[in-house]
Amino acid sequence: MAPYTITVEDAPKNEDVETLSQGLTAHAIPHTQKPGFQPIGVFLRDERGTLVGGVWGYVNWNWLFVSLVWVSETLRGSGYGRQLMTALEEAARERGCQYAHLDTFSYQARPFYEGLGYTVFGVLDNYPSGHQRFFMKKELS
Repeated sequence: MAPYTITVEDAPKNEDVETLSQGLTAHAIPHTQKPGFQPIGVFLRDERGTLVGGVWGYVNWNWLFVSLVWVSETLRGSGYGRQLMTALEEAARERGCQYAHLDTFSYQARPFYEGLGYTVFGVLDNYPSGHQRFFMKKELS
């Protein structure tokens, strides 16, 4: 048996994560005919160019996964979150996405996403303890 080493790393190198991604893509291509996990982001900046909000995720074949959504606390409730999500969904449609999914927590933005047409398809209780994690989806077409 070869002398392999298993390591646990709190801050993995970007190139190591990229190697994992490339390996998964190479494995999937014969089945999917195109690569997945294509990053996509939409950002909101103030007049100085400072990031004050944004959404980030990736296009995975015909699905958009919304990974990160954040709007500065001073701007919340002003419609920027909706504008960012709408722009991300439109960009995903242009890239061939027919569906979107995301997750959120009971102390976060479930009603916001429901207002955008997302519905819950799964729930994890006590994630974190005393809260719930909601998995949500939406048809984009």
